[in-house]
Amino acid sequence: MSSGFQSSRRRAWSATLIGLALIATGCATKPSLPPGAHPRVIVDTPRKSDAWRQVATQADEDRLARLDSAWQQALTEAGKSFSTEIRKEGELLKPRAALPRPAPTPGSYNCRLIKLGQASPKTRAFESFKPFFCYIEVEGDLLTIVKQTGSQRPAGRLWEDDVPDRLIFLGSLALGSEDQPVAYGDDPKRDMAGVLERIGPFRWRLVIPWPQSTSKLDVFELTPVAEQPKG
Repeated sequence: MSSGFQSSRRRAWSATLIGLALIATGCATKPSLPPGAHPRVIVDTPRKSDAWRQVATQADEDRLARLDSAWQQALTEAGKSFSTEIRKEGELLKPRAALPRPAPTPGSYNCRLIKLGQASPKTRAFESFKPFFCYIEVEGDLLTIVKQTGSQRPAGRLWEDDVPDRLIFLGSLALGSEDQPVAYGDDPKRDMAGVLERIGPFRWRLVIPWPQSTSKLDVFELTPVAEQPKG
């Protein structure tokens, strides 16, 4: 084989290797951005609801997810015989009444409970109870609600949510002469979950869907006590 032919083969093989190297380099190179463009960095921002979802039981998450259904069923049942009483309550019993900035001011409140819907055929579809006192206070980074009087005294924490016009309530019941309620999650039969919403100037409501009681929806009205204790 002539030396000229071998030289031609070597040159052809070298050109092939160079071409393959250029192709590989081109594949590994990131495409250039147009002039003036900047790369976008997508950050997976934590959701506000992540905090309370880490605490809530699966049963309570399910109750909160079915809040709209609780409103609908409870109002339908109560409206059959108590439509006048429902209208008199105004914004308190309107499902879409929430206003911005739901966080209440710490202090003493007059609280009133209305039960809507029937958990069983033997229970009433509408019940309104006498006012009682409850207290909102600051505990670390969270607000808490505590019912101060009565044989059943709800108490729990308020958590920020991805829905900006509400706070999530997770709590439990203190019964009888107990000084403190059991910790949330320790006794599923006492656990409570709901949403706190502002429905007017100096007026809030705590809505508990599918409570473990005689109703389909419990609605607590909260209004500040006129004479706040000093301290």
